[in-house]
Amino acid sequence: MGDERDGVALTNLDQPLFDGAEATKGDLVDYLDAVHDKMIPVLAGRPLSVVRVRPGQEPFMQKNLPKYTPAWVDSTTLWAESSRREIRYALCDDRRTLLWFANQRAVEYHVPLGTADAPDRPDHLVLDLDPPEGAGFGEVVAAARLVHRALTDCGLTGLVKTSGSKGVHVFVPVDASDEDAAAATRALAVRAERLDPAIATTAFIKDDRGGRVFLDSTRAFGSTVAAAYSPRIRPNATVSFPLEWDDLDSVTPADFTIRTAPALLDKADPWHERMPAPQRLPDDLVAEGHTIPVARVQAMHEGKRRARAQRGG
Repeated sequence: MGDERDGVALTNLDQPLFDGAEATKGDLVDYLDAVHDKMIPVLAGRPLSVVRVRPGQEPFMQKNLPKYTPAWVDSTTLWAESSRREIRYALCDDRRTLLWFANQRAVEYHVPLGTADAPDRPDHLVLDLDPPEGAGFGEVVAAARLVHRALTDCGLTGLVKTSGSKGVHVFVPVDASDEDAAAATRALAVRAERLDPAIATTAFIKDDRGGRVFLDSTRAFGSTVAAAYSPRIRPNATVSFPLEWDDLDSVTPADFTIRTAPALLDKADPWHERMPAPQRLPDDLVAEGHTIPVARVQAMHEGKRRARAQRGG
């Protein structure tokens, strides 16, 4: 079964999308097309990473555009410090490009917090709330309430969305450098943890979390996050869906799938309609954040210390 939309040939639309999706490749194409006017503004101008699923293979992250990419797909080339090479990322700025990715079985869409033109000026902070194994969504909601209180206490406002997996993402629009944005993210996580350390933790090492929700403050310095409206490779093909803070108690991530989300959105675009204007970060929040170690670095040093202790050195 095939089709053509906006000049893009769509193939094998009746194939199962992935195990547990309860959906076909055609359902993915239909969903992305239905929300393209809402999703493209989230992706536009940002170096795009996608997670693709080919039949019979494990999902894989694709950053570098393949050689067979059509010439009309816009791109940007950036240096990747981790792999010590240049990577040609797609810029998904139009419906045609999104449909091409859908036909490539790109299910997940991940973007950094800065644009290709200003990668060191993130326009949002992000806290990623990750529940412990076996936890219900209610525990995530309780942690999200702490983050909301911490934001309110320092005069900031933000939006919340399901991650499309088990947790939520809190986005705070800001006007800041990457260093100050990263510092403020760390400080917000610590302040939320302080409000009720029995519910939430900033411990990067899993064994130290004690069954609490992890407030991940490491989405900074080019790190990516699943875009609003992005499908996820999860049971029933859930999507990352914008919420009102007051809605958190009455929903679960499983409510939002590639089949249900278009009707729930109708003609609305809650992500952009509710997004506050960029905010100036409070000086005390930034100053506190600069005193807090970067979680990954601290965890690496702690892991080495524990390994030495186990060896008796």
